[in-house]
Amino acid sequence: MDAGVNKKAVNWDGRSSIASQSGTIRNALDCFCTGTNWCYIATHSAGDLLIGYTLANYGGSARVKKNAQPNASGVCGNADGSSQTGWNIKWIASAAGSGGGSELADVGAWTTSEPLVQDLRVRTARAMYNHNETRGIWFWMYAGADGGLTSAFLPGQDDGVQAYHSAGAVAGSSGGSYCNPQDWFCDVLTLGAGPAEGGHAKWANHWVAFRDDGEDYNHYTDGHWGGIVAVMRAAVAVNAR
Repeated sequence: MDAGVNKKAVNWDGRSSIASQSGTIRNALDCFCTGTNWCYIATHSAGDLLIGYTLANYGGSARVKKNAQPNASGVCGNADGSSQTGWNIKWIASAAGSGGGSELADVGAWTTSEPLVQDLRVRTARAMYNHNETRGIWFWMYAGADGGLTSAFLPGQDDGVQAYHSAGAVAGSSGGSYCNPQDWFCDVLTLGAGPAEGGHAKWANHWVAFRDDGEDYNHYTDGHWGGIVAVMRAAVAVNAR
């Protein structure tokens, strides 16, 4: 399925801590996003937390330029021996972003001791790194609102896993209740980079590109690029050229 040009999958394990998996992401960014090569990045769920953490903590470091040609072990060679600061990233598209954590991790809805689940607690995720430090790279956020039974644990609108406060990049040390314009008793998650209703700021360089006013898209891909990922993928296919 089309998702832009020269697609590369970065396969982190989806279970270990964000800190331990950041090295995998850094290796991929070094390989494909340095020297003369530029990247567009698409993430889903905890991938948003992982790339945000990596940019904030390592995006200002020196990176040796690579040749974007991984060997059989997946290791890229050096390009010319020179280095650069950070990576060449045009933008990041984030579906159901977990940068703000999930209340499901807080209440133990995921009955697991996996380190990633511990990282996804709302206050833990929000305190993990400086979410405003994106190295000038914009995050385009896609927020779904077709929640299910787990919506009882999530404030405002949600996709069944991520509430709007996280998928919509609303700043602060804890989550809040954010909704669609037609909903009552909670503040509207605004499109764009401006504050949500009530003056609640979004993190710097985060832009809500899609808000699920029709409540049509859930968190899950179902193995076929479904849910809110389908909306993001279609946008990436158009813009990653």
